[in-house]
Amino acid sequence: MKLYISIATLFLFISISYSQQTINGSITHGGLTRTYILYVPASYSASTPAPLVFNFHGYTSNATEQMFYGDFRPIADTAGFLLIHPMGTLDGSGQPYWNSGWGGTVDDIGFTSALIDSLSLTYSINQDRVFSTGMSNGGFMSYTLACELSDRIAAIASVTGAMNLNQSSTCNASHPMPVLEIHGTSDATVAYIGASWIESTSNTLNYWATFNNCAIPAIMTPVPNINLTDGCTAEHYIYPNGLNGVEVEHYKIIGGGHTWPGASFTVGVTNRDIDASIKIWEFFMQYDINGKIGYTALNDLSSNNKLTIYPNPALNTISIKGIDNSGNITAIQITTISGKKVKFLESYNESIDISDLVDGIYFFTFLNGNQSQTIRFVKR
Repeated sequence: MKLYISIATLFLFISISYSQQTINGSITHGGLTRTYILYVPASYSASTPAPLVFNFHGYTSNATEQMFYGDFRPIADTAGFLLIHPMGTLDGSGQPYWNSGWGGTVDDIGFTSALIDSLSLTYSINQDRVFSTGMSNGGFMSYTLACELSDRIAAIASVTGAMNLNQSSTCNASHPMPVLEIHGTSDATVAYIGASWIESTSNTLNYWATFNNCAIPAIMTPVPNINLTDGCTAEHYIYPNGLNGVEVEHYKIIGGGHTWPGASFTVGVTNRDIDASIKIWEFFMQYDINGKIGYTALNDLSSNNKLTIYPNPALNTISIKGIDNSGNITAIQITTISGKKVKFLESYNESIDISDLVDGIYFFTFLNGNQSQTIRFVKR
């Protein structure tokens, strides 16, 4: 994230008073002294394990800038979560960054895990409710943690970040992962449509929606255009009904730049119809590492294991076993591994024609109200 005005100068004109602790700390990991800024709200109590939110800065930025730019502190004051702003290391050009597959030998995944352990020695942390978000390179880092540290991360959110090109082929998330992406269509730094080194926003979202067995395509709702002078508008997308109640969400900022919506100061085309920090916490607060909090899969087809398909792999047809006693199946959907819907059937029998599909890996999803069962199969 490159800010074209001096944030340090802006800090001189920002007067904020908090009745809590802002702690500058450090740990040693991988032979390096790594620093961070921890925000402990006044509402924190050692008797109640608190959620922990990581807020990663962007490329060329730092922990202090991100604490002010993507500010969660007023939200933490009322919601009661601990807020950690880690500091990256310098790349070959001398710029602060996160090694989210961007080269170098620094182990930022291990550093994040060690930081959770270190903080847990002093603070009461709900280990099932550790979340990661960040700006730009910090968003990339959040996706990397979703893939490589999912046993400790309950959900992620990215602002102007993306996945590295082909990162999905090595992603190894161990549980359905709630994902929120906030991204401007006119982002000149991390292009919305992707580039030679990054996935497009749509490919990134479709990967996680498919991984989580969410319904595809997403449901879109226009965001009210309450600010007519910010130069952009917003749309809200939800991929619902994933495993364990997990959803994938996206705020598409039409005309928005490489910026944090709702930030207290403007460094480009910044959306004022939403506050990214608020939307991210509203997303996080729904989840722990087991999925949506309070989610009960009533008549969940997958838990009852009523439906199977055969043969698998298949050549021309897929047969369904158990459809007569499966309950109220409302539709059958077939999607590619990238999330593209290729068939949607509202009327069906025990045999489905797949002769028109090209060879590859697909997902066969039975829909039943707000529940679903997804089975992976191979067409050859």
